[in-house]
Amino acid sequence: MPKSSMFDVLSPHPEPSSLVAFAGNRIDRQSEHRPDDCVEVALKHHSVHLFAFARGRLALKHEEQVLDPLFAPHELMDLEPDWENAILLGFEENGEPRVAVPVGIDPDVALEHLKFADGRTLMREELIGETLLGEFAQASSLLSWNRGSRYCGRCGSETRMEAGGYRRRCTSCDTQYFPRTDPVVIMLTVDETGDRALLGRSYHFNPGMYSCLAGFLEPGETIEQAVRRETFEESGIEVGAVRYHASQPWPMPHSLMIGCYGQAESLEIKRDEAELEDCRWFTRDEVKAMIEGTHREEINIPVSGAVAYRLIQDWIDWPAGE
Repeated sequence: MPKSSMFDVLSPHPEPSSLVAFAGNRIDRQSEHRPDDCVEVALKHHSVHLFAFARGRLALKHEEQVLDPLFAPHELMDLEPDWENAILLGFEENGEPRVAVPVGIDPDVALEHLKFADGRTLMREELIGETLLGEFAQASSLLSWNRGSRYCGRCGSETRMEAGGYRRRCTSCDTQYFPRTDPVVIMLTVDETGDRALLGRSYHFNPGMYSCLAGFLEPGETIEQAVRRETFEESGIEVGAVRYHASQPWPMPHSLMIGCYGQAESLEIKRDEAELEDCRWFTRDEVKAMIEGTHREEINIPVSGAVAYRLIQDWIDWPAGE
């Protein structure tokens, strides 16, 4: 019998994080090897391609049914490009540079050859491929961080961009700042005895949608502690064992969703009415019906690109995978 490994994963997928939206990025970021002129050099490269962002929305060239988010530098001239705040994302395997550029054009003004879409729309409508969607996540997050970090938190002076957008430095006290990622725990709490899963409905969700509970990880706590705290605060359910399952870059604006399963140690729901419109236990058959779109109350779950979907679907698939 082969020796078991600490890295063996039983089911239902060897790396669930590879199946979520925004996770297809394969860019070589070279974040530790970026001279001051790296953006300028990249823009002069004969094969450089650019992402253009207007008020946080991605510009897409469209011709009939084909959508293309990649621009040559000359194609941005009519879009009011902000070259000073352009960011070098990195390089494709063939050496082609990828750059993200803010543009000043109003995305709400109809243009015959352009469409603008935010991250949720890109994911939900599957407007671009998985690799480009992953590159979008990197670009959107870095542009958002740079835009929100223009002043020093220590002395209030202006900061300047360095390393092609991977670092900022205060022009007065010389403090350095690096891109931030905000961790969010998202969890499916399971009643193993009753073979049920806990799902909630936020007030801002689309009609009929229920999802996993979620919340920001706070300073001084582990992922497991955050899962237990958030679940109890929102639903009154106590959680014991916690198992990490999958993560997802979430560029709205620059978060990392950390998907976990939690083992329920209590069953009586006492929801936080300020946070949740509803919170319920659902049987395995009910959850299957939600996925298939046949639930008697027309309840549904998040789209397949979301890590919440991955947690829910993989809970359904778990028996078959073991």
